[in-house]
Amino acid sequence: MFEKLEDILVREEEIMKTLSAPETAGNAALYTALMKEQAQNAPLAEAYRLYKAAVREEEEMRALLEEETDPEMRELAREGLAEAIEKKETQSRALELLLIPRDPNDTRNAIVEIRAGAGGDEAALFAADLYRMYVRYADRHAFRTEMISLNENGIGGFKECTFSVSGRDVWSRLKYESGTHRVQRIPETESGGRIHTSTCTVAIMPEAEEVDVEIDPKDIRIDVFRASGNGGQCVNTTDSAVRLVHIPTGIVISCQDEKSQLKNRAKAMQVLRAKLYDLKIRTQNEERARLRKDQVGTGDRSEKIRTYNFPQGRVTDHRIHLTLHRIDDILGGDLDEIIDALTAREQAEKLQFRE
Repeated sequence: MFEKLEDILVREEEIMKTLSAPETAGNAALYTALMKEQAQNAPLAEAYRLYKAAVREEEEMRALLEEETDPEMRELAREGLAEAIEKKETQSRALELLLIPRDPNDTRNAIVEIRAGAGGDEAALFAADLYRMYVRYADRHAFRTEMISLNENGIGGFKECTFSVSGRDVWSRLKYESGTHRVQRIPETESGGRIHTSTCTVAIMPEAEEVDVEIDPKDIRIDVFRASGNGGQCVNTTDSAVRLVHIPTGIVISCQDEKSQLKNRAKAMQVLRAKLYDLKIRTQNEERARLRKDQVGTGDRSEKIRTYNFPQGRVTDHRIHLTLHRIDDILGGDLDEIIDALTAREQAEKLQFRE
């Protein structure tokens, strides 16, 4: 492990020298690649430098403790030794976490699909609430969202919506959200004041590039039709909506959000690539999961992962048994405490599995 860390420090020096060379400034591709590599290695390099400094400090305090005869100085050396050992242990734990292999998809953008489940109109209203929650979360982190397709129910609810989220390490933050989300509240349409339980499914898929998934044009059937829904001069007047059917898997993608048929087709292909890539990695993960007893969510959309209980003002994540009594903040996009806890749980599991 330490040989690898020393190699990272050496490589960091090499990158800095290459970046400062005049010929590198004129090579945009090389410059970008080096900057990306430096950014990836920087946290590990800095943690290792701090670890080495703590080790040196511990050695110095031990030597001082052996040489010193003055009682006061020996006591100071003992205190310094204890502090140095604590620093070393802290940096050792930080290095362990940084050395855990990252999910190769962590740096990708994401495609988010929300579908209303059991509960009729109330489920559709909850789907709209979840959409707003993720958009607000994205705003907090300077992520960009773009609607791909939307199917409304006429009273402000979403039967289904698909949108993209782009930014730095989007997938690493949103990947834990896949699953069934359950809401317990009194619907606006409920005259008797009874609490109803409704559900929505959320699928978070890493955005795929063309090189990630090979799609044979012969495997796709493309239908065009007139868009339906609210607003827009082009709605119901041109065949701008697009439906893609991937024959081998039976996956169907419809997109009518744009006025241009070409733009709708491009968005539909974006979703299709994400779904096929998602299917690919799910198959791989199922194989790996057989080697592990416990996981932070399987990503199975039938798995109930979270409950939003309005009467009690609480949100409970069932995978880590975390309950927070601030439902308004969470639906307002403040998801970090939950996502950080899920991240920590996954890291602990990976460390245990590695051991």
